[in-house]
Amino acid sequence: MARIDRDMYPFLIVLILTLIALAVFWPMLDMVVLGGSIAVVLFPVHRRLSQHLRPGVSAALLTVALFAAIAATLFVTLAILRENAGVLDELFGTIGNWLANPATQPGAFGIPVARETLASWLAKGNALFVNYWVTITANLTLIIIKAVVFFGSFFLLLVKGRNIYDRIGRHLPEPVRVYYDQLTPVTVDTLYVIYVVQIAIAVLTFFIAIPVFYLLGYGNILFYSFLAAFCELIPILGSSVAFILIGAYALALGDMQGVLILFILGYIVVSALPEIYVRPVLVGRRVKIHPVIMFIGIIGGLLTLGLAGFVLGPLIIVLLLRSYRIWTDEHKAQDPSPGA
Repeated sequence: MARIDRDMYPFLIVLILTLIALAVFWPMLDMVVLGGSIAVVLFPVHRRLSQHLRPGVSAALLTVALFAAIAATLFVTLAILRENAGVLDELFGTIGNWLANPATQPGAFGIPVARETLASWLAKGNALFVNYWVTITANLTLIIIKAVVFFGSFFLLLVKGRNIYDRIGRHLPEPVRVYYDQLTPVTVDTLYVIYVVQIAIAVLTFFIAIPVFYLLGYGNILFYSFLAAFCELIPILGSSVAFILIGAYALALGDMQGVLILFILGYIVVSALPEIYVRPVLVGRRVKIHPVIMFIGIIGGLLTLGLAGFVLGPLIIVLLLRSYRIWTDEHKAQDPSPGA
């Protein structure tokens, strides 16, 4: 037992230093987590390419491909926003005039938020969807730094990930190595299903939002559906942002029927139901964890860790429960008696 304790000292020191590094580099943690997690998901592709190319060349090609995919997505998104700039101007302008009217009392409509807070949220939405070029220009340095960290983490983990994994495994104490080897495939499966489900729900949101906006009768059905799907694709936003925004527009117009359609069919059915039921069920089924527990991990991660929590929240839940299962299986094997 004393031998195991001595072996644990270097591991504990590295763990403490890792926690300190996470605290110091916390503002960039989201980009490191996202870049590293996508690298883990795409590592099988890198391994196949490395059979025909040098590992560095393979990693560079995948990095360029990822950059091209993200750039194309952003280009299409900005083009759609620019094409529908008039719709967005009318939407935000109508809501802004409604809030600026002294006779408007948000509390009369059951909105337990101060007028100033609503105006602040509206300004943030306007900066994101209408004045996006101003927002990009004002934060250009930070965006470039985060992009470098993101793609750098992705590239480095592809090139050095296997060596880092093997080196860590060789220096771990035997009790820890057992968990390390068994948790690795679970981690890969969890990351894979997180990204697949995220894209699948965004696509699903687009199609099931179409009949909602058709019933709403405001026109621009495909654009509003795209807006909901785009918001859903970004974990820290979610499609609920789009439905709340268009619902506020309906409220500013005095269209209470539209408000009910957007709240019941839009917010509850299209937005909340996939987050509360579909996503936890799909992720939990893959990693064999109850959907309620997975829902807590997903929402808790986003609320406490922001964008990084989109990955770390469910991953931490999965690793904790799988570690507990490994521990209980070990004790059952050591004590197979009926009362164990």
